[in-house]
Amino acid sequence: MEIVVCVKQVPDTTEVKIDPATNTLIRQGVPSIVNPFDKNAVEAALRLKEAQGGRVTVITMGPPQAKEALKECLAMGADEALLISDRAFGGADTLATSYTLAAAVRKIGNVDMIICGKQAIDGDTAQVGPEIAEHLGWAQVTCVSEIDVDDQTVKLEREQEEGYELIETRLPVLLTVLKSINEPRLPTVKGTMKANRKEIPVWTAADLAVDPQRLGLKGSPTQVRRIFTPPQRVQGELIQAGSAREAAGLLAKKLTEAKLV
Repeated sequence: MEIVVCVKQVPDTTEVKIDPATNTLIRQGVPSIVNPFDKNAVEAALRLKEAQGGRVTVITMGPPQAKEALKECLAMGADEALLISDRAFGGADTLATSYTLAAAVRKIGNVDMIICGKQAIDGDTAQVGPEIAEHLGWAQVTCVSEIDVDDQTVKLEREQEEGYELIETRLPVLLTVLKSINEPRLPTVKGTMKANRKEIPVWTAADLAVDPQRLGLKGSPTQVRRIFTPPQRVQGELIQAGSAREAAGLLAKKLTEAKLV
């Protein structure tokens, strides 16, 4: 089975900062990590490979430093990694990103399954995975919490708010997975050493059969008008009294004065 996993290098959410002048994320000097949901996708692909045989290829679209995310996935056990990087891809929204990644999957060829994390923690759109499937004309199943493959048949458990949905489909298929599907393995020392020695190919726009007008900022209909940090909430008042009865009375008085009761 040939499996492609799409991953993204994202800013560590505890370190996200916004430029007040441009209203854009400040990425310089901010530590980056592999999107947590994508690690679950890698783990799901590795378990399928161990059960069914085959190969796992991890791809990402991003700047040259995104190779570090790919190396971490290689250290986990992925067989191959591929970086899609070109200035022409800069400023891409989810539509342009998914278009480019779908073109890369076509170029790889003979892919049976694509696995993505449910969403990226920096954008939280959950759009790229399903859009890749649309570009390829593949079946897609989102929010997957369990995968079982038997020959060309794929049986899936899809988590919903009110319960679980059991879905059966055929290969090829694109899946987006939840964190509940597994616990990602840690990279081994041997795997890390092997990943550091491995050459990661870089594909540019010239390597893909793509329309330049559908790449990057040109191919992105989404426009971000403003990004801002929500104002910090004002801390509530702590009511102190000699007894619970007195505290309740003071609270009732303050709520009445504020016309909340």
